[in-house]
Amino acid sequence: MNSRLNTDTPSLGPTLWSKVPEVTVFFWIVKVMATTVGETAADYLNTNLRLGLTGTTLLMGLLLALALTAQFRLKRYVPSVYWLSIVLISVVGTLITDNLSDNFGVSLWTSTGIFSVALIATFALWYRREGTLSIHSIFTPRREMFYWLAILFTFALGTAAGDLMAEQLQLGYLPSALIFGGVIGAVALAHVFARLDGVLTFWLAYILTRPLGASIGDYLSKGHQAGGLGLGSTPLNAAFLCSILAVVAFLTVTRRDQAQIVKAS
Repeated sequence: MNSRLNTDTPSLGPTLWSKVPEVTVFFWIVKVMATTVGETAADYLNTNLRLGLTGTTLLMGLLLALALTAQFRLKRYVPSVYWLSIVLISVVGTLITDNLSDNFGVSLWTSTGIFSVALIATFALWYRREGTLSIHSIFTPRREMFYWLAILFTFALGTAAGDLMAEQLQLGYLPSALIFGGVIGAVALAHVFARLDGVLTFWLAYILTRPLGASIGDYLSKGHQAGGLGLGSTPLNAAFLCSILAVVAFLTVTRRDQAQIVKAS
């Protein structure tokens, strides 16, 4: 999953740069922080700034559209644009689930099922058209379209599944986080020791980090009566956003997570 291709031989054909980062420890650190921000930022904009659920959704949807437009226009992975898109799509994924629950009365069981089916359908169509689900092959517009659509559904699904476990099943935020973290650990062990397919384990871990981050965010920000630590969404958002900016700045300078792909002529 962390392989970096050697592309020093010019005879193999023109160099194409991947539009997504290498899967390193930095990838997972920023991913979890981005998912946490996605949960707490949606609540902050909706409640603290009193934009309302509809207003927040429209604003964040517009910002996401602008970020993805910039992302698709780039010829290679640029950390600032990519991770801005991830943070925004995390927020939008949360808002999609919240809109279904609050504005349309869709149960968390139903929304979890809907997004599960949507994600499976996206993967099926992606594999049928491209023959691979590997993120190491994201260097064409169509593959990038499938990639971001899958990302959106993972965030919406993760929000629904996380809220379902923590709130509707009343397991609580911390136990839910521990459960999701434990399953991620089991997936990692299966990859290392049982040689479970790398592409499969990546996407399983990616899907599960969303409810993990959401549960962590809710546990840290929610009040004591709701089962949280009561730290509040404002300081939490500030801390995680600053941390994300620091890591992204580091990656921009060092290029630790950039990969190139050579397309055979």
